[in-house]
Amino acid sequence: MHMADALVAPAVAGTMYVCSAAAAAYSIKKVREEDDPKKIPVMGVMGAFVFATQMINFTIPGTGSSGHLCGGMLVSALLGPYAGFLTMISVLLIQALLFADGGLLAFGCNVWNMAFYGCFIGALLIWKPMMKKGVSRGRIIAASIIGCMLTLQLGAFSVTLETLASGITELPFAVFVSLMQPIHLAIGFVEGLITAAVLVFVYEARPSLLYGTEHREAESRFSLKKTVAVLGVVTVLIGGALSLFASANPDGLEWALEKVTGSTELEAAGSAYEAAAKVQEATALLPDYAFKNSDSAFGTTFSGIAGSLVVVLLCVGICYLFNSFRKKKAA
Repeated sequence: MHMADALVAPAVAGTMYVCSAAAAAYSIKKVREEDDPKKIPVMGVMGAFVFATQMINFTIPGTGSSGHLCGGMLVSALLGPYAGFLTMISVLLIQALLFADGGLLAFGCNVWNMAFYGCFIGALLIWKPMMKKGVSRGRIIAASIIGCMLTLQLGAFSVTLETLASGITELPFAVFVSLMQPIHLAIGFVEGLITAAVLVFVYEARPSLLYGTEHREAESRFSLKKTVAVLGVVTVLIGGALSLFASANPDGLEWALEKVTGSTELEAAGSAYEAAAKVQEATALLPDYAFKNSDSAFGTTFSGIAGSLVVVLLCVGICYLFNSFRKKKAA
């Protein structure tokens, strides 16, 4: 559901940058108050996991469309809404800069649509209340599916509102929204199953990692180091190997665009679009997760592994840059 720059007017893009930046600033403040350094390796590995998993588009049967994990609900169920939101920003930033996946002008929109709802609505209004009376596999599965379906619906609806506010006449609101919501309902269901599988594993391995739970360390079967290592190995396998088998069908947003306009992309002219495109062209070393001017499968494998590593470094770097988990104690 990564929006391209052509789908938003500069004024709408700027507004969404402000909204997303405000949520990010508040998240930094809250993470510093939490002062939990154990979250640093989890932020890194889960950021990498979401990045790698987003490379795998799964087919939605009978539609000609595909979908991929957004990840907001997943990371926030482990890290909480604030650290989860910062992790998602890291993933989306690397995708936009290094891989030209999602426009730079539309970056604020993508953060809001793909990260804000999953991390804040999903974690605070769905996950935490459902876990309040105790954690079980059933509750985890239910919260994952309900949370992913609902938050993806909100994200998809935001896309249609942003194009409406931008005056994109090629996308009549009523027609566009009637396509976006059903296809993302199906995508959200599959994302919920993936999210549930990961969270059930964590519940079995180290339940104390789950956000909003009261599990004791003694209940853990795996150490923190071993749990992170397992997730790291799975991330490498997904990014380096499984990404080669991603569906070639357009994702939910591209599918809806093609149904309405006959193309998966729109064109836009103006200095703001040109400036954003120039920056992205300079920074995108692996556009579309491949080597430039090459169809080699190794380019995809390299993109999956290298991108995951860069996300880890960025997530950890953000923690130290903002002194997030090293709060100064009062004298």
